[in-house]
Amino acid sequence: MALFRNRQGRHGRPRRRLFLIALVAALTGMLTAAIFVWLAGGRPDGTVRSLAAPAGEVAPGAPKGWPSWGFTHTQESVDRERGPQKVLDALSGQPMPQVTPIMGWGVGNPQPRPGQYDWASLDRRMETIRQTRGTPVVTLCCGPDWMKGGAAGGTDWSRLEVAIQPRFFDDYARLAAEVARRYPDVKHYTVWNEFKGFWNPQANRWDHEGYTKLYNEVYKELKKVDSDIKVGGPYMVMNSNAPGVGPPSELRGSWGSMDQRNLDALKYWYEHKEGADFIAVDGHALPVQRNVQPNEFEVLTKFSDVTRWLRALGDEELPVWWAEWYVEPVPSDWTDERRGAVQVAAMMEFIRGGAASAFYWSPQTTTGADCPGCLWSGPQAGGAPTPNLTNLQNFTRWFPPGTKLLNVKAADPAVRVLAQDKQMVMVNTTPQGKRTQIEGKPIDLGPYEVRWAAR
Repeated sequence: MALFRNRQGRHGRPRRRLFLIALVAALTGMLTAAIFVWLAGGRPDGTVRSLAAPAGEVAPGAPKGWPSWGFTHTQESVDRERGPQKVLDALSGQPMPQVTPIMGWGVGNPQPRPGQYDWASLDRRMETIRQTRGTPVVTLCCGPDWMKGGAAGGTDWSRLEVAIQPRFFDDYARLAAEVARRYPDVKHYTVWNEFKGFWNPQANRWDHEGYTKLYNEVYKELKKVDSDIKVGGPYMVMNSNAPGVGPPSELRGSWGSMDQRNLDALKYWYEHKEGADFIAVDGHALPVQRNVQPNEFEVLTKFSDVTRWLRALGDEELPVWWAEWYVEPVPSDWTDERRGAVQVAAMMEFIRGGAASAFYWSPQTTTGADCPGCLWSGPQAGGAPTPNLTNLQNFTRWFPPGTKLLNVKAADPAVRVLAQDKQMVMVNTTPQGKRTQIEGKPIDLGPYEVRWAAR
């Protein structure tokens, strides 16, 4: 099956004394650096200490039935108009996890006042997920105004990303429990989203203490409702700097280096959490320096490196969950084919790194036919599913948790391959056509072509 084909450092004792002094100084410096790097989790040669091994199977350690590859509903999704029918049919044809927040991105305020609930919009979205046979996943973000110091009864959407005040953490945990009671078929919850509002400007770092308190309250309440509910955090955004830019970091690679403040926040949560069933993060493959333009395929190893670092935090005990992921610069002049090829290559990195889940943040449109990166086209184009959706569904179908991965490579390294016993996916990472061999067979791929094929 072909997708996105052809779319666009003099003498005697003094010398010896100076030498010895220099030697001692050098050794002391090396030792100090080694201790610092060891404490930070890295090695003096710049590689990262204690990365987990690449995965030999999909989602190693994840339980059977784990929600793996799917997408997140955003503002203009199919629930609002109950369609288009073509999309509903396509989603039903190959079910996969579908994520929704409890407030914002197309869902209203679930608790406008203390003790008063409004479930209408969340009910509508959950109904659509069920209708299309999706596995429902809930992001517990964001919160009602009255829990953030605002007035009860109204919703100021400009304050959506303000954090819950500590005196209302218990109230928010109880709201989460109400969500769990109302939707008993939801068994997977992430707590909050990208530390929204949890920033300590005086310390110039995240308020990881505050977030972790909120997380722990929510975790305990959800487990009271149903001990089988899976709860994860901290949903930290894994921002990175370009190579040679920014302060030292314990996690770095050819793609650059992670913002150490984000790693510190994640580790604090990990060490102080009441419990967790998975680790959730999100991030962009590209560095925060927008003027730097690395090769979009080469930086994708960030996804596998981060995943392997996360897996090594607790001896690989918790599945790694990418709640959102991005690959494209803003602004962008990418063609559909280029975008699709990068997205598929990114999914390969998640799987090879050992991620258990990755959820595509679904862009949408209400009117126009042009919708870059969308899973389905806008109404003017008939609301038809796009190759982006087909690719996600193919990963769900052919690379579910537990699937053994095979070491299959193309003769030309510009063509990337991910394979299992019965199926493989190939990606041409160049804007030129490629002729290569895979397992002794000749293969011709168009510019940025993505092709799924039986083995």
